[in-house]
Amino acid sequence: MNIPEGGTAAASDLRDNVRARAAAGLGPAPRPAALPQSTSRAAAAVLELLAGRPAPATVADLADLAGQHPNTIREHLDTLVDEGLARRERASAEGRGRPSWLYAAVSRPDPAPEYAGLATALAMQIARTSEAPREDALEAGEAWGADLAAHQPADPGSPAQARAAVVELLDRLGFDPGTDAGAQHVRLRQCPLLEAAKAQPEVVCSVHLGLVRGALGRWGTTSSQTSLEPFAEPGACLLHLTGATQRTA
Repeated sequence: MNIPEGGTAAASDLRDNVRARAAAGLGPAPRPAALPQSTSRAAAAVLELLAGRPAPATVADLADLAGQHPNTIREHLDTLVDEGLARRERASAEGRGRPSWLYAAVSRPDPAPEYAGLATALAMQIARTSEAPREDALEAGEAWGADLAAHQPADPGSPAQARAAVVELLDRLGFDPGTDAGAQHVRLRQCPLLEAAKAQPEVVCSVHLGLVRGALGRWGTTSSQTSLEPFAEPGACLLHLTGATQRTA
Protein backbone atom coordinates (compact mmCIF):
# COMPACT_ATOMS: atom_id res chain seq x y z
CA MET A 1 0.00 0.00 0.00
CA ASN A 2 1.95 2.98 -1.28
CA ILE A 3 0.78 6.58 -0.98
CA PRO A 4 -1.67 6.79 -3.88
CA GLU A 5 -1.88 9.24 -6.73
CA GLY A 6 -5.29 10.76 -7.23
CA GLY A 7 -7.85 12.93 -5.56
CA THR A 8 -10.40 12.76 -2.78
CA ALA A 9 -11.46 9.14 -3.28
CA ALA A 10 -7.87 7.87 -3.24
CA ALA A 11 -7.11 9.90 -0.10
CA SER A 12 -10.22 8.55 1.62
CA ASP A 13 -9.27 4.97 0.73
CA LEU A 14 -5.77 5.50 2.13
CA ARG A 15 -7.16 6.92 5.40
CA ASP A 16 -9.49 3.93 5.76
CA ASN A 17 -6.67 1.48 5.04
CA VAL A 18 -4.28 3.15 7.47
CA ARG A 19 -6.85 3.23 10.27
CA ALA A 20 -7.69 -0.44 9.70
CA ARG A 21 -4.00 -1.39 9.69
CA ALA A 22 -3.32 0.65 12.82
CA ALA A 23 -6.26 -1.02 14.58
CA ALA A 24 -4.79 -4.39 13.61
CA GLY A 25 -1.47 -3.49 15.25
CA LEU A 26 0.46 -2.55 12.10
CA GLY A 27 2.65 0.51 11.78
CA PRO A 28 5.26 2.29 13.87
CA ALA A 29 5.21 3.23 17.54
CA PRO A 30 4.96 6.82 18.74
CA ARG A 31 8.22 8.53 19.55
CA PRO A 32 8.77 7.81 23.24
CA ALA A 33 9.25 10.57 25.77
CA ALA A 34 12.11 10.49 28.22
CA LEU A 35 11.53 8.28 31.26
CA PRO A 36 11.88 9.60 34.80
CA GLN A 37 15.39 9.12 36.17
CA SER A 38 13.94 6.90 38.89
CA THR A 39 12.80 4.29 36.36
CA SER A 40 15.15 1.30 36.36
CA ARG A 41 16.33 -0.37 33.18
CA ALA A 42 14.39 -3.49 34.09
CA ALA A 43 11.16 -1.53 34.59
CA ALA A 44 11.79 0.36 31.35
CA ALA A 45 12.15 -2.96 29.51
CA VAL A 46 8.78 -4.08 30.88
CA LEU A 47 7.26 -0.76 29.79
CA GLU A 48 8.62 -1.30 26.28
CA LEU A 49 6.96 -4.72 26.17
CA LEU A 50 3.75 -3.20 27.42
CA ALA A 51 3.82 -0.39 24.87
CA GLY A 52 4.26 -2.91 22.07
CA ARG A 53 1.10 -4.81 22.99
CA PRO A 54 -2.02 -4.08 20.89
CA ALA A 55 -4.23 -4.50 23.98
CA PRO A 56 -3.83 -4.44 27.78
CA ALA A 57 -1.84 -7.40 29.11
CA THR A 58 -1.81 -9.52 32.23
CA VAL A 59 1.19 -10.21 34.44
CA ALA A 60 1.28 -13.74 33.03
CA ASP A 61 1.34 -12.44 29.46
CA LEU A 62 4.30 -10.18 30.19
CA ALA A 63 6.13 -12.82 32.22
CA ASP A 64 5.93 -15.20 29.25
CA LEU A 65 7.22 -12.50 26.88
CA ALA A 66 10.05 -11.46 29.17
CA GLY A 67 10.96 -14.96 30.35
CA GLN A 68 10.85 -13.80 33.96
CA HIS A 69 8.95 -14.83 37.09
CA PRO A 70 5.50 -13.21 37.40
CA ASN A 71 6.42 -11.76 40.80
CA THR A 72 9.36 -9.91 39.25
CA ILE A 73 7.16 -8.54 36.48
CA ARG A 74 4.51 -7.53 39.01
CA GLU A 75 7.06 -5.50 40.98
CA HIS A 76 8.11 -3.60 37.87
CA LEU A 77 4.49 -3.01 36.89
CA ASP A 78 3.72 -1.63 40.35
CA THR A 79 6.61 0.79 39.90
CA LEU A 80 5.37 1.86 36.48
CA VAL A 81 1.85 2.42 37.79
CA ASP A 82 3.20 4.48 40.72
CA GLU A 83 5.22 6.61 38.28
CA GLY A 84 2.19 7.19 36.05
CA LEU A 85 3.76 5.28 33.15
CA ALA A 86 1.21 2.45 33.16
CA ARG A 87 -2.39 2.01 34.17
CA ARG A 88 -4.04 -0.97 35.87
CA GLU A 89 -7.64 -2.15 35.54
CA ARG A 90 -9.62 -5.30 36.24
CA ALA A 91 -10.41 -7.65 33.38
CA SER A 92 -14.04 -8.53 32.73
CA ALA A 93 -15.35 -11.19 35.10
CA GLU A 94 -15.46 -14.67 33.62
CA GLY A 95 -16.55 -17.53 35.85
CA ARG A 96 -15.58 -17.79 39.47
CA GLY A 97 -12.74 -15.99 41.18
CA ARG A 98 -11.45 -12.46 41.05
CA PRO A 99 -10.64 -11.21 37.53
CA SER A 100 -7.00 -10.62 36.64
CA TRP A 101 -5.41 -7.19 36.54
CA LEU A 102 -4.78 -5.79 33.08
CA TYR A 103 -1.92 -3.36 32.42
CA ALA A 104 -1.42 -0.86 29.60
CA ALA A 105 1.20 1.79 28.88
CA VAL A 106 0.12 5.38 29.42
CA SER A 107 0.83 7.97 26.76
CA ARG A 108 3.35 10.46 28.07
CA PRO A 109 3.87 14.06 27.05
CA ASP A 110 6.65 14.06 24.52
CA PRO A 111 9.14 16.89 24.56
CA ALA A 112 9.09 16.51 20.78
CA PRO A 113 11.70 18.18 18.63
CA GLU A 114 10.68 21.41 16.95
CA TYR A 115 10.31 19.38 13.77
CA ALA A 116 7.31 17.47 15.09
CA GLY A 117 5.30 20.52 16.06
CA LEU A 118 6.06 22.36 12.83
CA ALA A 119 5.38 19.33 10.66
CA THR A 120 2.05 18.67 12.34
CA ALA A 121 0.95 22.29 11.87
CA LEU A 122 2.09 22.25 8.25
CA ALA A 123 0.35 18.97 7.46
CA MET A 124 -2.93 19.99 9.04
CA GLN A 125 -2.90 23.33 7.21
CA ILE A 126 -2.33 21.57 3.90
CA ALA A 127 -5.12 19.09 4.65
CA ARG A 128 -7.56 21.92 5.41
CA THR A 129 -6.78 24.31 2.58
CA SER A 130 -5.15 22.53 -0.36
CA GLU A 131 -7.00 21.38 -3.47
CA ALA A 132 -4.16 18.90 -4.13
CA PRO A 133 -3.00 17.92 -0.61
CA ARG A 134 -0.75 15.02 -1.59
CA GLU A 135 1.14 17.02 -4.21
CA ASP A 136 1.46 20.07 -1.97
CA ALA A 137 2.63 17.89 0.94
CA LEU A 138 5.28 16.27 -1.24
CA GLU A 139 6.48 19.68 -2.42
CA ALA A 140 6.62 21.05 1.13
CA GLY A 141 8.47 17.96 2.33
CA GLU A 142 10.97 18.21 -0.51
CA ALA A 143 11.76 21.83 0.35
CA TRP A 144 12.16 20.88 3.99
CA GLY A 145 14.39 17.90 3.23
CA ALA A 146 16.59 19.96 0.93
CA ASP A 147 17.01 22.58 3.63
CA LEU A 148 17.92 19.96 6.25
CA ALA A 149 20.40 18.34 3.87
CA ALA A 150 22.00 21.70 3.11
CA HIS A 151 22.97 22.04 6.77
CA GLN A 152 24.93 18.79 6.81
CA PRO A 153 28.66 19.37 7.41
CA ALA A 154 29.56 17.61 4.16
CA ASP A 155 27.63 16.24 1.20
CA PRO A 156 27.70 12.47 0.64
CA GLY A 157 29.99 11.47 -2.19
CA SER A 158 27.91 8.66 -3.71
CA PRO A 159 24.30 7.40 -3.90
CA ALA A 160 25.10 4.73 -1.30
CA GLN A 161 26.44 7.38 1.07
CA ALA A 162 23.40 9.56 0.35
CA ARG A 163 21.06 6.70 1.31
CA ALA A 164 23.03 6.18 4.52
CA ALA A 165 22.83 9.92 5.23
CA VAL A 166 19.04 9.83 4.78
CA VAL A 167 18.85 7.03 7.33
CA GLU A 168 20.93 9.12 9.75
CA LEU A 169 18.67 12.14 9.15
CA LEU A 170 15.54 10.07 9.85
CA ASP A 171 17.15 8.77 13.01
CA ARG A 172 17.77 12.31 14.26
CA LEU A 173 14.16 13.21 13.52
CA GLY A 174 12.86 10.36 15.65
CA PHE A 175 11.87 7.62 13.17
CA ASP A 176 14.13 4.92 14.67
CA PRO A 177 15.05 3.54 11.23
CA GLY A 178 16.32 0.01 10.70
CA THR A 179 17.83 -0.84 7.34
CA ASP A 180 19.46 -3.51 5.24
CA ALA A 181 23.17 -3.44 4.46
CA GLY A 182 22.75 -1.26 1.38
CA ALA A 183 20.22 1.13 2.95
CA GLN A 184 17.76 0.43 0.15
CA HIS A 185 14.87 -0.78 2.33
CA VAL A 186 14.24 1.05 5.60
CA ARG A 187 11.86 0.13 8.42
CA LEU A 188 10.57 3.26 10.18
CA ARG A 189 9.83 1.87 13.63
CA GLN A 190 8.70 5.10 15.29
CA CYS A 191 6.77 8.12 14.07
CA PRO A 192 6.95 11.52 15.75
CA LEU A 193 3.63 12.41 14.08
CA LEU A 194 1.80 9.12 14.62
CA GLU A 195 -1.65 10.45 15.52
CA ALA A 196 -1.54 13.00 12.70
CA ALA A 197 -0.44 10.25 10.30
CA LYS A 198 -3.45 8.15 11.27
CA ALA A 199 -5.79 11.11 10.73
CA GLN A 200 -4.28 12.44 7.47
CA PRO A 201 -1.87 9.82 6.05
CA GLU A 202 -2.04 11.17 2.50
CA VAL A 203 -0.61 14.46 3.82
CA VAL A 204 1.68 13.47 6.69
CA CYS A 205 3.19 10.47 4.94
CA SER A 206 3.65 12.52 1.77
CA VAL A 207 5.54 15.15 3.78
CA HIS A 208 7.83 12.39 5.05
CA LEU A 209 8.37 10.95 1.59
CA GLY A 210 9.01 14.43 0.23
CA LEU A 211 11.52 15.07 3.00
CA VAL A 212 13.50 12.00 1.89
CA ARG A 213 13.33 12.97 -1.76
CA GLY A 214 14.34 16.54 -1.03
CA ALA A 215 17.40 15.45 0.94
CA LEU A 216 18.45 12.99 -1.77
CA GLY A 217 18.01 15.63 -4.46
CA ARG A 218 20.11 18.13 -2.52
CA TRP A 219 22.81 15.47 -2.31
CA GLY A 220 22.75 14.88 -6.08
CA THR A 221 21.02 11.50 -5.99
CA THR A 222 18.00 10.32 -7.98
CA SER A 223 14.87 10.21 -5.86
CA SER A 224 11.69 10.08 -7.97
CA GLN A 225 11.32 6.29 -7.64
CA THR A 226 11.60 6.22 -3.85
CA SER A 227 8.36 5.15 -2.16
CA LEU A 228 6.78 4.86 1.27
CA GLU A 229 4.34 2.19 2.48
CA PRO A 230 2.46 3.56 5.51
CA PHE A 231 1.67 1.09 8.31
CA ALA A 232 3.04 -1.74 6.19
CA GLU A 233 3.81 -4.31 8.89
CA PRO A 234 3.71 -4.84 12.65
CA GLY A 235 5.94 -2.17 14.14
CA ALA A 236 6.92 -0.22 11.05
CA CYS A 237 6.24 1.72 7.89
CA LEU A 238 8.48 0.76 4.96
CA LEU A 239 10.60 3.24 3.03
CA HIS A 240 12.07 1.98 -0.25
CA LEU A 241 15.19 3.75 -1.53
CA THR A 242 15.77 1.37 -4.44
CA GLY A 243 15.41 4.31 -6.84
CA ALA A 244 18.20 6.26 -5.12
CA THR A 245 21.07 4.52 -6.90
CA GLN A 246 22.38 7.08 -9.38
CA ARG A 247 23.80 10.57 -9.39
CA THR A 248 21.67 13.30 -10.93
CA ALA A 249 22.97 15.16 -13.91
